[in-house]
Amino acid sequence: MHKRNTRRTKNTPSTKSPKALNIISSIKNYIGIDENFLLQDLIYSPSFSWLTCAILLPIELILNILVINHVKYTEIDWEAYMHEVEGFINGTLDYAKLNGSTGPLVYPAGFVYIFSVLYSITDCGRIIPLAQYIFAGIYLVNLVVIFRIYLKSTDLPPYMYLLLSCTAYRIHSIYILRLFNDTIAMLFLYSAVYAFLSNRWLLGCVVYSLGVSVKMNVLLFAPGLLVLLLQFNSPIRTVCYLSVCAVTQLILGLPFLLTYPVNYMSRAFQFNRIFLYKWTVNWRFLPEEIFHDRLFHITLITVLIVILSALYYFKWSKPIYSPLICFKRISQKGEFSKSVNCHILFVLFTSNFCGIAFSRTLHFQFYVWYFHTLHFLVWKRRCPVALAVCLLGLIELSYKIFPSTYWSSAILQLSHVIILVMQFF
Repeated sequence: MHKRNTRRTKNTPSTKSPKALNIISSIKNYIGIDENFLLQDLIYSPSFSWLTCAILLPIELILNILVINHVKYTEIDWEAYMHEVEGFINGTLDYAKLNGSTGPLVYPAGFVYIFSVLYSITDCGRIIPLAQYIFAGIYLVNLVVIFRIYLKSTDLPPYMYLLLSCTAYRIHSIYILRLFNDTIAMLFLYSAVYAFLSNRWLLGCVVYSLGVSVKMNVLLFAPGLLVLLLQFNSPIRTVCYLSVCAVTQLILGLPFLLTYPVNYMSRAFQFNRIFLYKWTVNWRFLPEEIFHDRLFHITLITVLIVILSALYYFKWSKPIYSPLICFKRISQKGEFSKSVNCHILFVLFTSNFCGIAFSRTLHFQFYVWYFHTLHFLVWKRRCPVALAVCLLGLIELSYKIFPSTYWSSAILQLSHVIILVMQFF
């Protein structure tokens, strides 16, 4: 018996040729696998996050194609978008006369231009599958930008990228089964964030303003952006960058501003717009009369200002992020260190999250406003894996329940509060 085992041991090395062993060794070295590599490193080690992203992208491509071909499309706002831009294509510049099946046009000029192009490409919006494939492309580009942002700025472990991609049931629906304009606005936003991380503030401000021109939810990032502009630039340069944002809006809206300026400004930038109670995902556990009460609205705005002020005082304005220190952290190539990039993400993402947490109304498509930032927010505070998965799962569940209920809205708001409190620790 002992002799048989000896012979088997001697024969084992001959099963693999030296050439094959060299190839395997080269692949391991290229990927970054050393002798102490364990399979669990592919899930927990940030060194393999880039590999996870590279695997997820082709999977996402296949998944989007399968969903488009096998899941029924649901019409919500696409036809309304097409009706709204149809008037512009026919020569109407008066926003008061641009209406769709769901009501008047309430988005700035960037939306009109982009969806006018989509109107032409999709035969007046009638070729729905083509529109779905275009939005699938937008989803994939958006995902690439987000992956690049996190790989550039954080040590986010591979399992977070898996959660960010594979658990996004409602997000896939918003992109390719609903065709909402929110998705395009967020693509501009994340592209602007990537520009900021690359120390290209002028480009970032232009792209950021383009996002605002599609949908005003991008303004929720504005408080954080103002803080960062002051931290990383001189006051004069900050004023110049803010002027660039304003000028971008003026240029885009020029055809409407030169003809019917009052109608354009009052419709495209309608800050007092009131949403219907029946469509809200949050605060549904409150009676409708309280939901519509002006005092409730004022209270939410007041609490939001207090929370943003507290974040600025305790978290955003640490001495290590003073303008002088930030300038010193720029490398010879003009790039920031990972810690500085992580700070930029933290300021922008918490600014947006606070605005969402204290928004009076969240519709189902608004989930795309902050879904891809949640994973960073729970990871940044070193949240235990089980709690992180639980919080992300509960928020996803809240947006999957349609229409929203007393319990689903309460769970959503509780999850928001927990994540918000975590940002102070």
